[in-house]
Amino acid sequence: MARPTWKGSISFGLVNVPVQLYTAVRSQDIRFRQLHGKTRARVKQQRIDVETGEEVDYDDLVKGYETEDGRYVIVDPDELRQLDPEASELIDIQDFVELADIDPLYYERPYYLAPNGKAAAKPYRLLVDAMTREGKVAIASFVMRNKEYLAAIRAHDGLLILSTMHHADEVVDPADLDVEGLIGDVEVREREVEMAQRLIDSLVTDFDPDAYEDTYRQRLLEFLEAKAEGQDIELPEVERDRGGVIDLTAALEQSLERSGRGERGGRRRGGRDEESGTGAGAGTRGGRRDRGARAEGQSSPAAGSYADLTRDELYELAQERDIPGRSSMSKRDLVAALEAGDTEAGAA
Repeated sequence: MARPTWKGSISFGLVNVPVQLYTAVRSQDIRFRQLHGKTRARVKQQRIDVETGEEVDYDDLVKGYETEDGRYVIVDPDELRQLDPEASELIDIQDFVELADIDPLYYERPYYLAPNGKAAAKPYRLLVDAMTREGKVAIASFVMRNKEYLAAIRAHDGLLILSTMHHADEVVDPADLDVEGLIGDVEVREREVEMAQRLIDSLVTDFDPDAYEDTYRQRLLEFLEAKAEGQDIELPEVERDRGGVIDLTAALEQSLERSGRGERGGRRRGGRDEESGTGAGAGTRGGRRDRGARAEGQSSPAAGSYADLTRDELYELAQERDIPGRSSMSKRDLVAALEAGDTEAGAA
């Protein structure tokens, strides 16, 4: 059961809506601990004085702010507490704006806002319904853990979602990147723009978060599990694609051919095949082959359709065909290995 990280109220004019704040995302990063190479024991971090080389006791630590000239301004915890933002349990809505007016650069971390108790359900629902109909995003401020945050609140699927935001002075000005000299004088031919548009159009589909997998994390987990079981693991040589487009027009043409539609009106990934009039239908979902179809004897997808499968589905096929090194392969590697197997089988 998720626990709220903050409790308070949304101040909406003269209406207060008691709410609870819940973390909306959890990192799935794989973390490693530092160990001693010989004993395999965990290694502790120490606080070392860089001038004397001696360990510093925790009670002797103070906080210092480094100035531009390299000096340190020492601050006392009591001084910092006096400067803390005024403690408040209000999310104070200041403005309502269009969602399209907020550049995603400003978003930081998302949270779910839920009503805090039955008494809050009606005013919460009122705010959700009103914001849904208006299609607006609330800009608000609130204090959490002694820090004041700027936030955007929007209605989504019957809930309120709060995203903390960066302030304007935290977002790097693109002018500081000094790229104008690289792209300012570049000329692109109309034909190249049209080809790029067709390439984009060929890849258009409905957004499905489940379609985008963390293949590196999956490979790493499989590797770690196999190693924990004492298996000998043969890691493949890594071939890195360095890019390096030489002929832009040729690269666009090849990309269009690879996408399966050099002209408008062809097949869209994950959508309907406009030329044949058939949709993703009963055998696929979002352009992927249904696993049940393979279970009924279709162990080999049609030529060119491996890329439409998920990595898990590709891995199942690789297991069936006993492809060596499959556990450490990326989705791209699995596609190549399966296609190579088909080529060899056809030649035989």
